Amino acid sequence: MGAVAAVSVVCKTPRAGASKTRLQPLLGPDAAATLSACFISDVAAAVASLPAALGWKGYAIYAPAGSEAALRPLLPTDWGLVCREDADFGAVLFSSVAGFLADGHDCALVINSDSPTLPPRLISMAIEALRAPGDRLVLGPATDGGYYLVGLKRPHSRLFEAVRWSTPDVLPTSLERAAEICLPVRLLPAWYDIDDAETFGFLEAEIAGRPLPFAEPGLVGGPALHTRAFLARHAAAVRTGTGGG
Repeated sequence: MGAVAAVSVVCKTPRAGASKTRLQPLLGPDAAATLSACFISDVAAAVASLPAALGWKGYAIYAPAGSEAALRPLLPTDWGLVCREDADFGAVLFSSVAGFLADGHDCALVINSDSPTLPPRLISMAIEALRAPGDRLVLGPATDGGYYLVGLKRPHSRLFEAVRWSTPDVLPTSLERAAEICLPVRLLPAWYDIDDAETFGFLEAEIAGRPLPFAEPGLVGGPALHTRAFLARHAAAVRTGTGGG
């Protein structure tokens, strides 16, 4: 198929009571699920803004099976849907990357759905890095110790083995795994995930125009139109005491 990158967003189809559980005390279960849907749409929009000349195809890696009708409206209509259900998140990541590469994509990227303001330039940088000569791992470090993006041009299962997911150990462990197999690593500029009250505060500050303390100079977040609209509704509801977003 030539140089066509698989650019995928990994997500759980939003459902009240099961989405953004650490934000439910702040927002309530319904608004937390709505916010999760906004995040998915905004990250997908960041991917969709990539130049076609870059050569890429979009996918959603999702769960649970049977939720396609609820997920599809959050995504561009031409994206592929790939259901991956596994208790081990590492197995989800590896099987997805390996599947995309086996299908003929020249490289595969997996992006989380918790960074709605992710700058599209970071995704372009990842694709460009993967297309440089030689094998490598591309990681986008997240401020919580994990990563918001992983990219490969060959499947390396060791990178996803025995990782304590959703902990600050994710990025250091991934770097250790890459060193074990002598795989060069390209680190992108850091960005952040939103999954608790503190990082929700980062989001509110960024949307309000205040600088992010960890962002490299000149690195500006994406428009995140759905998330901005949610925050405007949420702020109005807080002011009037009418509830969530």
